[in-house]
Amino acid sequence: MQTFFRYNWMIREQWYRWCEEVPQEELLKERVGGVGGILNTLFHVVDVEWSWVQTIQGKPDFQEDFSRYDTLDKVRELDAKFRVDVEPFVLSWHEGLERKRFEGHLPDGRIVIYAWGEVMRHVIAHQIHHIGQLSIWSRELGKPPVSANVIGKGLIESDRGVD
Repeated sequence: MQTFFRYNWMIREQWYRWCEEVPQEELLKERVGGVGGILNTLFHVVDVEWSWVQTIQGKPDFQEDFSRYDTLDKVRELDAKFRVDVEPFVLSWHEGLERKRFEGHLPDGRIVIYAWGEVMRHVIAHQIHHIGQLSIWSRELGKPPVSANVIGKGLIESDRGVD
């Protein structure tokens, strides 16, 4: 679990650096698919990650408004602010949390029950899905995308050498 969160954070930071080389109007441009555009997609990933981690722990959650985070610096600041809540939870993850029960309420009043491990894997997959969209948009701009490769990133001890 922790490995893929660290992977997502690493890739997200690489996308932020990629964005530094793209004009603001391109970052904000409405695009087909996703939640609208490049910057809005990065904002959305950060917001959803924090929201789910807050929610399964029974902590207060609120919906941020993208219009308040319409620059790369503001999205990075939000990411850093939310990481203070998310990272300690992720780094303290243990097997005993896998099947812990989360009970949620849908807008129509129905109750849904998920395991914490299922929710956390959804959060991981959610970012990976949106990173694929960013990769397509980067190619439309004629720029190479950030590599999605997990191999060679040094995310776990065994990555740093072979026995």
